[in-house]
Amino acid sequence: MTNATDLAGRRYLITGVANRKSVAWHIAKTLEGRGAELLFTVRDEQHQDQTAKLLSGREVLICNVEEQAEVDALGTYLADEGKPLHGLVHSIAFANYDDGMKPFHETPKQHFLQALDISCFSLINLSNALKDSFSKDAAVVTISISSTTMASENYGYMAPIKAALDSAIVFLAKSFSDFSEVRFNAVRAGLLKTSASAGIPGYLESYLYGEEATFRGRGVTTPEVAETAAFLLSPASSGINGQGIVVDAGMGSGYFNADLVAKATRIDS
Repeated sequence: MTNATDLAGRRYLITGVANRKSVAWHIAKTLEGRGAELLFTVRDEQHQDQTAKLLSGREVLICNVEEQAEVDALGTYLADEGKPLHGLVHSIAFANYDDGMKPFHETPKQHFLQALDISCFSLINLSNALKDSFSKDAAVVTISISSTTMASENYGYMAPIKAALDSAIVFLAKSFSDFSEVRFNAVRAGLLKTSASAGIPGYLESYLYGEEATFRGRGVTTPEVAETAAFLLSPASSGINGQGIVVDAGMGSGYFNADLVAKATRIDS
């Protein structure tokens, strides 16, 4: 039986580490704890400097996924190294809310397309650039959200983009199957306490509400998301492909909790 906790001899590329609260960082620490070798990409030299202490002693490469030349250069560099990659962690997302939150129908085209490029197309582009470096049984994991059909006003236009990401997982799994057994899956995480989420207007109130909707009365944690990602990146999940695994502590099924209904309708429970 495959030992899911033993990743010795396996090598993974991690994207999206910004600080200690990053989902990507928690995944990286989980993988390292199981013996995996890691290398990282950051957007630019500024981010390289910002993460220098955190990523000390590890190989860190610069790759701005908005620049095709940099994505191509990353693919060429890793292919020339001749070392197989056993997986990719795609934890990159960006939305421009500098102008404040707007009704969805007023979403600026340039903001939507930039967010789509960084948050979704980058997965397709990186996967293509790395295809010659992936081992036969490599696993690609991206970080999505637990539901893309719940119209949360303060999440703006990112839910439709995450929906595109969820769909891209399926199509990548299919197209790669023509020449490999590389697997593509998403961890569809519930509300998390991260630095990125802290920048979303009204997120704290949404988090507290969502936490009450979980079956256990407390929100899902970033280490729990990381554990799921590590499983999907391991040989133990070899039969899972083209899937989105929801990790939300039951939040998506708990909205008719009696206490929540009572608070919303001002009826004593």
